[in-house]
Amino acid sequence: MTATDPAALAQPLADPADLDPLLDRIGDARVVCLGEASHGTHEYYRWRELLTRRLVEERGFDAVAVEGDWPDCWRVSCSVTGAPGAPTDPREALAGYVRWPTWMWANEEVAGFLGWLRGHNDRRPAGERVGFYGLDVYSLWESLRAVVDHAREHDPAELEAALAACRCLEPYAEDPQAYARSTRFVPTGCETEVVGLLRDLLRRHADDLDATGRAPAERDATFAAERNAEAAVGAEAYYRSMVRGGPESWNIRDTHMVETLDHLLEHHGSRRGRPAKVVVWAHNTHVGDARFTDMSDAGLVNLGQLVRERYGEEECVLVGFGSHRGTVVAGREWGLPREVMRVPAARAGSTEALLHDSLPGRSALFVFPPDLPQWAAEERPHRAIGVVYRPEAERWGNYVPTVLGRRYDAFLWIDETSALRPLPRGGHGTDGPAGELESWPTGA
Repeated sequence: MTATDPAALAQPLADPADLDPLLDRIGDARVVCLGEASHGTHEYYRWRELLTRRLVEERGFDAVAVEGDWPDCWRVSCSVTGAPGAPTDPREALAGYVRWPTWMWANEEVAGFLGWLRGHNDRRPAGERVGFYGLDVYSLWESLRAVVDHAREHDPAELEAALAACRCLEPYAEDPQAYARSTRFVPTGCETEVVGLLRDLLRRHADDLDATGRAPAERDATFAAERNAEAAVGAEAYYRSMVRGGPESWNIRDTHMVETLDHLLEHHGSRRGRPAKVVVWAHNTHVGDARFTDMSDAGLVNLGQLVRERYGEEECVLVGFGSHRGTVVAGREWGLPREVMRVPAARAGSTEALLHDSLPGRSALFVFPPDLPQWAAEERPHRAIGVVYRPEAERWGNYVPTVLGRRYDAFLWIDETSALRPLPRGGHGTDGPAGELESWPTGA
C-alpha cells in the first residue's frame, strides 16, 4: 500500500461495532456533525442513526439537531420526549411535515430512529431525555404563529409585538417569493417588526431560563418560543437577501444554524449541570469545513467551519459521507414530485472514483490522522446531491472541489447506495407546498 492508495487507511464498515475507531476519535467532543452526500439515500440515514444511537447510549449525548425547521422538529421532539399532549407515536408527528421536500424527514429511516429514541427516553427521567431539534431558517410564518400561540397562552404582553410582525407579513399570503420580491422596492421589508418581536421576547424572558422553581416543561416552552422568534428573524433576513444574490443568504442560513446550536448546548447544559453534547445531522455542504472547498472562494461560510472556529477542533468532529453509484430520492426541479433516480458512476478524477477504484464494491470507514496520506491531502471533486438533482448534469455539476482529509475528520464510504423510503402521503406523490426560494448548492 502507498500514500496514494486509500485502501491503506480504510477500516471495515459492516456493523455498528465497526464504528469503534470513530468513537475513539470523537472522545469527549461536545459537537459531532454527521453529513450526507444527498438528502435521499437510505445508507446515509442508516449509518447516521447507528452512530447517533451509540453516542446517545455510550457517550451521553443530549440532543439531535438537524437541517430542519424548528416548529416541525419541535413537534417531533415533544413526541420523542413524552411531552404532555404530544403524539406517543413519532410517525404522527412526522406526518405534520408539509413543506417541500417532506420526504427529507418524513421517511421510514427517520421514523425508525425516532421510535428507538422514544423508547430510550421512556426509560429516563424527564429532565434527561434526548430531544430532536431543527436548526434551519425557512419557517417564517410557522414560527410567527408559534410565537403568537405562546403569547396567548403564557404572556399576553408579548402578543402585540407578535401580531405586528404578522400584520406586516399578511399581504404576502405566506408566499416567501412574493415577500422577497417586495423587498426590492422596500429593502428593509418587515425587518423592523420581526426584529422588534425578538427583542421584546428576549428582554421579557432574559432571566426566565435561569429562574428557580420553574417546571422543566415551562422552561422548555419559553425556550421554544425564543427559538421560534429567532427563526422568524433569520427567515425574514434570508428571504430578503435571496433577491440580491451572492453569498449572503447562504451565510445567514448557516450562521443561524450554529447560533441555534449554541442555544441548544446552553439550554441542555443548564438543565443537566454539565457541558451538553449535541449530534448534528445535515448535508455534507453544511457539515464539511467550507475552507477546504471552493465555497470559501465564493465568500461562503458553513456550519462545519463555524463550529470548528467557535468551539475549537478538540471539541467537535465533522463526519462526511459518500458513494460511487446507486439510487436516490430527489426532485428534478424545486417543488416537483419526488422521484427515485439513478445515480451514475462517479465522474473520472473525483474522490468517489478514486475510492471506488481502490475499494471496489466495499464500504469503509476513514478516520483521518493529523499527518494525512497524499490522496487525502489533495483537492479533488467530491459529489454533492441536493433535494434537486439532475443526473445528466453529472458531466459539469454536482461536485465540490474538496480536500477530503481537511474538510472532514472522518469519512464513511459506501460504494453503492439505495434510495430512502418516504412515508406515505395519503396515496399522493406530492410533497406539500414549495414556496421557498431554492438554496445553494441546489437544495442542500
